[in-house]
Amino acid sequence: RLVEESDAEFIVSLRIDEKYNKHLSAVTGDVDAQIDWIRRYKEDEANKQQFYFIIERLDGVRCGTVRVYDFVGDSFSWGSWILNEQKTRYAAIESAFLVYSFGFKELGFERCHFEVRKGNERVISFHEKMGAAKTGETDLEYLFEITKSAVYESRARLQSKL
Repeated sequence: RLVEESDAEFIVSLRIDEKYNKHLSAVTGDVDAQIDWIRRYKEDEANKQQFYFIIERLDGVRCGTVRVYDFVGDSFSWGSWILNEQKTRYAAIESAFLVYSFGFKELGFERCHFEVRKGNERVISFHEKMGAAKTGETDLEYLFEITKSAVYESRARLQSKL
């Protein structure tokens, strides 16, 4: 579901937790600042410039965040992906497929570009298994791209295992 101001404390708790923030940009830990950010973000959401989601289990327990943004040509990006210990066994793959479904079906994009911090080996491996290819790198990050067809092939391959 889309983020609301009432999610600010939850978001801050994820972003300041050392278990989850090693590969994220730093934040101050200020809930009021997060509320202000969400208020500004809601303008972008209304203008369809970015979308910030709270990941919830089917029973409504919040277990993460993810953001869809940086719409360029036929491509979108996603990030701010955090899953906490309340996640389900398949939350990573399920939330990734939800992001791709949103980007490809709801928004109409053909490709997705994103970056992963160097050293975040589990996430790098996850994206490569999904069919993403490295397209470059910066000092801090590897750059990736995945196509709609690669995601659909991955979904078909993995669905039989879930």
